[in-house]
Amino acid sequence: MEDLPKITEVKATRDGWGDALVELGKKDERIVVLTADLKESTRVERFAQLFPDRFIECGVAEQNMMGIAAGLAAAGKIPFVSSYAVFSPGRSWEQLRAAVGYSKLPVKIGGAHTGLAIGADGATHQGLEDIAITRVLPNLVVEVPGDYWETRKAVEEAVRIAGPVYIRHTKQATPAVTGKDTDFKIGKAEVWLNTGTDAAIVGCGPILNEGLAAAKKLREEGIGVVVVNNHTIKPMDKKAMIETAQLCKAIVTVEDHQITGGMGSAVAEVLANNFPVPMEFIGVKDSFGESGSGEELRKKYGMTADDIVAAVKKVITRK
Repeated sequence: MEDLPKITEVKATRDGWGDALVELGKKDERIVVLTADLKESTRVERFAQLFPDRFIECGVAEQNMMGIAAGLAAAGKIPFVSSYAVFSPGRSWEQLRAAVGYSKLPVKIGGAHTGLAIGADGATHQGLEDIAITRVLPNLVVEVPGDYWETRKAVEEAVRIAGPVYIRHTKQATPAVTGKDTDFKIGKAEVWLNTGTDAAIVGCGPILNEGLAAAKKLREEGIGVVVVNNHTIKPMDKKAMIETAQLCKAIVTVEDHQITGGMGSAVAEVLANNFPVPMEFIGVKDSFGESGSGEELRKKYGMTADDIVAAVKKVITRK
């Protein structure tokens, strides 16, 4: 365990996606990038400029794009599919399932514009269900990196995985709690020790910053929590989840996603089979989002640091 991390810089996770693809493209000619009329927004424009022969603009045809990616992967390429999560994997889920997952093809999917964090773009574009619909698919690795640097490393690690990988990222610039030299491994959670083991906060994605803020507030009140950066939803770091439950005996999960079927549900499945403990869940409660700033939406939907503080206090009483 390590102490709570310090914020180093503020960048969007989507920039980590785009920057990593450029660097990988320089080293590996198998890398091909596909998008569906969203190259600027999903940060693959620079890849397109540098490697036009390895960039495919598919237009607004996400299902076709996933099929093309499957064909490229079967021919020995490593395709990266870049779109909004509501469209890919949302609109192209059946192609992801049958053409990619079933055949274990090395297609890497980037789902952008996720969570309430994208704010004013509203309910139709806020990907709040993508963790649920991807983690259910066999053979698919599911990653939710927490900041710019983790996203870069997740993309780099994805190339080394023989099968398909889904990487979730988002639009807003958010504080980075890891750095260029921070260790990162798919399937390995980071456990940060605060000042005690009264409870644990398990989070994924940039909203983990709210969990860290909650941990600091709780410390001021004499309540010590462990914070877990659970960036890999599948395969889950079961050992870390079980050991955290045994240590703290109370857990709050935090995600910018529907509670149903999300990261918290995945943690609960692990613990139900191994070491059940009281749990509280912070996330979207069976609702669509709406337009507003990220801060306004987190407050309305009960996903702020103060909400996490309240959930920790509640789960401690249930120990």
